[in-house]
Amino acid sequence: MTPAATTPSTAGRRSTDEQRRAALLRTARDVADDLAADAIARDRAGRPPTDEAARLREAGLLAALTPPGPGRGADWRTGCSVVRKIAAADSSVGDVLARHYVHTWSGRFYASHHHATALEEESVREQWLWTGALRAAAPDDDTDGPDLTLRPRGTGHVLNGRRFVDTAVAVAHQIVVDAVCAVTGDVLVVRIPSGVPGMTVEPAHDRLGQRVVGAGEVVLDRVTVTPEQVLGRRPHDEESTSPFTALAEPVLRLALCHVGLGIVEGALTEARDLSRGGHAYRLSGADPDLFLTYGELASAAQTATAVVCRATEVTAQALDAGAQLDAEDPAGVAALVATAETVTSKAALHVTARVLELADAPGLERFWRNARVLTAHHPAAHRLRSIGEHYLNGSHRAVAAAFH
Repeated sequence: MTPAATTPSTAGRRSTDEQRRAALLRTARDVADDLAADAIARDRAGRPPTDEAARLREAGLLAALTPPGPGRGADWRTGCSVVRKIAAADSSVGDVLARHYVHTWSGRFYASHHHATALEEESVREQWLWTGALRAAAPDDDTDGPDLTLRPRGTGHVLNGRRFVDTAVAVAHQIVVDAVCAVTGDVLVVRIPSGVPGMTVEPAHDRLGQRVVGAGEVVLDRVTVTPEQVLGRRPHDEESTSPFTALAEPVLRLALCHVGLGIVEGALTEARDLSRGGHAYRLSGADPDLFLTYGELASAAQTATAVVCRATEVTAQALDAGAQLDAEDPAGVAALVATAETVTSKAALHVTARVLELADAPGLERFWRNARVLTAHHPAAHRLRSIGEHYLNGSHRAVAAAFH
């Protein structure tokens, strides 16, 4: 152990960090309790998350869930814990917060260190809510051409096109997208501030689940993009992507695994409380078959939690490594995340369907609806084939394909 590891100043910093982490988790629990009180009513209303974003902001969670820096932000492990606590109370709000947290890392994934630091500090100061929609690097599959294009104008660009955004499209302060430069063919990652001239939003209505996420399409008509809004260039394929940038997509998918775990925990907790209160309509509270069923569901939840926690720890280590990340590490992270996503999706769908057979109560079905929407676009068979190829051959391309 080096001397620096045992100095009083180092111990003091660790103590301060632990205090900040504990305070953040307490705040998350308080916000989760507040959201749980009217989760059913808000789910039925299905309105954009304007009020929910205000609750997160007032509690300081938007500022807290940014990349870690001196006296600010949250490390990956803590950020994921906060997302999971919020998602257990309301998975739509957990989804909004998960994507916010991941997109605040965009500067570190794509921009220079100076640019990223300035952006993070401003985000904390202004308490911005982030969202975004980045396409995976798969040019061979893009037969219809880019949906967003940039044309140079003066020192900046003009952005045109439309893109579906999964959360907070009408209430976010910053929207991160990638677009193809019509002149050079480069793919640039840019951030679009809310309310800029030429930007309109078309909200998605009548969703099956995740009704409060505020999903919708952003339409961009000759929107000016300044040089400060360009975060960086995204390589066309995984072979030319830097190791740290390669973490961007797996990190988002892992954050959504924590939303899925929140759904599982929320469904089990609510069903358990209903069963204890005598609202189970198939089995009595002392029936051995009820114990068997809850044992099965609790085991499924704990298995998913163990897999996700393993992926979270390895991802945290990779993020901590920063520019020193080994070139081989992203493929291993991606394989673990794909495994976590597969296990969590299966657990979420199974648990949320089974609890409907155990307890009869209005609103309990929302967990199943939310799980269906959260997992609908990521076929398990595709991921499993990619995981298997990586296991057998160590193929980087196979793991990257799991996220397309």
